[in-house]
Amino acid sequence: MNAKNLRISFGVLAVLFIVAGCSTTVSNRRAPDTGEPDRARATLPPRASPPVAVPTAVKSATVQKLVAEAALLTPLVSSSLATRFLAATDYLPNTGARAIFKQATPLKYFSQAAANEQTAEARAKLTKSDIDEYRYYYTKYGSPLAYVRALDLVAARGSSDVAGRRILDFGYGSIGHLRLLASLGANVTGIDPDSYLAAIYAEPGDQGRVRGVSGREGNITLAHGYYPKNPTIVAQVGRGYDLILSKNTLKRGYIKPERKVPKEQLVDLGVSDEVFLKTLMDAMNPSAILMIYNLAPAQAAAGKAYLPHADARSPFTREQFVKAGFNVVALDVADHDFVRRMGGALGWDKNEKGEVTQDLNTNLFALYTMVEKPAR
Repeated sequence: MNAKNLRISFGVLAVLFIVAGCSTTVSNRRAPDTGEPDRARATLPPRASPPVAVPTAVKSATVQKLVAEAALLTPLVSSSLATRFLAATDYLPNTGARAIFKQATPLKYFSQAAANEQTAEARAKLTKSDIDEYRYYYTKYGSPLAYVRALDLVAARGSSDVAGRRILDFGYGSIGHLRLLASLGANVTGIDPDSYLAAIYAEPGDQGRVRGVSGREGNITLAHGYYPKNPTIVAQVGRGYDLILSKNTLKRGYIKPERKVPKEQLVDLGVSDEVFLKTLMDAMNPSAILMIYNLAPAQAAAGKAYLPHADARSPFTREQFVKAGFNVVALDVADHDFVRRMGGALGWDKNEKGEVTQDLNTNLFALYTMVEKPAR
């Protein structure tokens, strides 16, 4: 899915929201109540409450930047979920730097540990890159807080609390928003085939339990590979999701471009539309939501090279969603006004010197599609 290298991080163009599998779930099961005293249980000490996260005391420059961005975005959102998502930036950990290694042909990235496992001849051909905290949270795709609009729209549908819920992000692109959701108590799975992400997020603390900001622990699981083309990834991802997100990935321009474009600019799902939608349907709980949120620049002028990432429409039609069993809540609904305000708050119209380099009113657009699995 090399098209992700085009995701939008306005002032920088780049792909995002394709939206990995949660092999561990949190169980709320209790022993059946028989009406009889449970002597064994009565003799046990009371179960300790999970530790509550505290704000990061001394924040790195990158975490400070995310906290500042959250403050700018908070007045734009309307739901308690979106507000709490942004406020959770105060709890993001400092991560420090780490190294990854690039193989030029074929293009592939390795973590330090994976590079050490290569032969001496293979290691000699690798190029080392240092990943600082900015790259850890922003990767190649911009602020992870850009997910807040999709969450705000989902919350308006009635999903105002993610604690204890399972969330799947198809093409997650960055761990930042996954960590924020997990800190709110969600069990989050991020899927992405990009070996760049697999190389960055290869240390033990990148996955597993995340201390909750309100005492509800969350969890992060990452699955790196092609879903649903690869059966191993499908098995790892599993089922039982309450929300599936996909941002800047499931675009008509990437999957069904109107003109011929280089293969590396496209997203190959590896299966038919019918199989893809059925796989998502099977992975969802009743009443679960699939949210596709896509940002896009203006399409190139006539006579210029076609930009597949500028076609933000859903790659699937209303008829296809209905045939797969979904209820269509919204299809290719314009969200231009909000995303332009968000882009302005995040400085997408400016360069690193703070100089205005583009007009977001003419070069930033957003469409979203929301479908729902019927309740039983």
